[in-house]
Amino acid sequence: MDNFIYSLNATVPVFVVMLAGWILRQKGMLNANFVNVADRFNFTVTLPILLFRDIASMDIMKDFELKFFLFCMMATILCFGIIWFSAEVFLKDKRMIGSFVQGSFRGSMAVLGIAFIQNIYGNAGLAPLMIVAAVPLYNVFSVIVLTMKGQDNGEMDRAVSEKERVRSAFIGICTNPIILGIFLGLPFAVFDFDMPGMVLKSLNNFANMATPLALIAIGAGFELHKALGKINVAMVASVIKLILQPALLLPVAIMMGFRDQAMVAILIMLGAPSTPTCYIMAKNMNNDSVLASGIVVLSMLISPITITLWIFVLKTMAYI
Repeated sequence: MDNFIYSLNATVPVFVVMLAGWILRQKGMLNANFVNVADRFNFTVTLPILLFRDIASMDIMKDFELKFFLFCMMATILCFGIIWFSAEVFLKDKRMIGSFVQGSFRGSMAVLGIAFIQNIYGNAGLAPLMIVAAVPLYNVFSVIVLTMKGQDNGEMDRAVSEKERVRSAFIGICTNPIILGIFLGLPFAVFDFDMPGMVLKSLNNFANMATPLALIAIGAGFELHKALGKINVAMVASVIKLILQPALLLPVAIMMGFRDQAMVAILIMLGAPSTPTCYIMAKNMNNDSVLASGIVVLSMLISPITITLWIFVLKTMAYI
C-alpha cells in the first residue's frame, strides 16, 4: 500500500499540471501560439540544460558496475530494434511509427528512477549509472526514428534516396540540442568537475522550468477528439512500455544475478511511463504529436498500478 501511495504521489501531480494546461487553453488564457513557442523553447533550451545539469552532477565512476552498465545498454538496443521492426510490420498508418516507437521504448527514468530508488533505499544508488547507460541511447535512437519517419520525410520518400535520409538522420543526431546537452555533461560526470556556484544556479533557473512548462504545453496542446481516434495505438504502446518490456527482460536480469537497487533501477528503466520529452521531440521533428501526447498521458495514468504490481512481485520473490 505504501508503494501504491508513493506511486500516486509521483504521478498525480504530473496529471494536475497537464490538466491545468488543458483548462487554461479552454478558458482562452493559452493558445496554439503559446504551445508552439513553449514546445520549441523546451526542445532547444530548457530540456538540454536540464539533462546537462543532471548528467554533469553525477559521480558515475564512484560505483561503476560494468555488467549492470552493459545490461542497460543492451536492453535499450534490443527493445528499440524489436519495437521498430514490429511497428513497420503491424502499423498500417506509417506516419505513426516514429511517435509509436519512441513512446513504446523510452521511459521517464531521470525523474521516476532516482525518486523510486531513493524512496526505497534512501539514496540514488545505481540510478545515475542507469541514466548514463540508457538516456544517451534513448535520445540517439529517438532522433534516428523521428528523422527517418517524420511526416516531411514520408512525403518525400520517392524523391529522397536512402543514403540522403541516413545522412539527414546523422546530421539530426549531431545537432540535436538534447543529445548535445547530454554529451556536454558527460566529461563533468566522468572527471567529477565542479561548476562554480553562480553557473550552477543559472543553469538551475532554466532547468527547473523544463518539466512544468512541458506538462503545461502538453495539456494545452492536448486535442481530446484526435487522441480518442488513436486510443487503441496509444494503449498498445503503453502496454509494451509498462508490461511487456519488464515481463520479457526482468527474468533475464534475475538470471544474471541483479538484486536490490540494481533490480529496482532495471525495473524503472523497463517499466517507467513514457516521458513528456517524447511529445516535445515528436512535435518538433514533424511526427505525430497527438499520438505522442496520448501515449504520455495514458502511460502516466496506468503506471502507478503496473509499477506497484511489479515492485510487489519482486519483493514477494525476495529480489528486492
